[in-house]
Amino acid sequence: MIKGISIVSVWVLDQDRAKHFYCDQLGFEATNDVQMENGMRWLTVRSPGNPNQELVLMDPAHSMLDRETAEVVRGLVAKGALSPGVMATTDCRGDHARLVERGVEFLQPPEERPYGIEAILRDDSGNWYSFTEHRAEDLGG
Repeated sequence: MIKGISIVSVWVLDQDRAKHFYCDQLGFEATNDVQMENGMRWLTVRSPGNPNQELVLMDPAHSMLDRETAEVVRGLVAKGALSPGVMATTDCRGDHARLVERGVEFLQPPEERPYGIEAILRDDSGNWYSFTEHRAEDLGG
């Protein structure tokens, strides 16, 4: 039986910089950092208190089937064309202020939306995330 998605791939341009961004700036914890025999580095992080889902920070140069595809993906990431998804928060405005102090770039400040309060943040590679505090009624609460 499928229980959910446990690892989500996030394409990054530099794994060391990405590890710094996700761990030191966003406050995630590194769960794996292993150099594989084929040159690929398996680097995973997760948000505190969320043991059931990790992000694998992958460099397309070491995980794509061919160099041409890897360069296309790297270009899309750098351009800011990709969004891995939504980061949930319980305090969008407060967390936004704390993350800005840590140097996190926001493309959009917190704003009221029909589903809650949303800001848009960008990681160090160019990926953007909806950073959302959902309304309690939308979460069944």
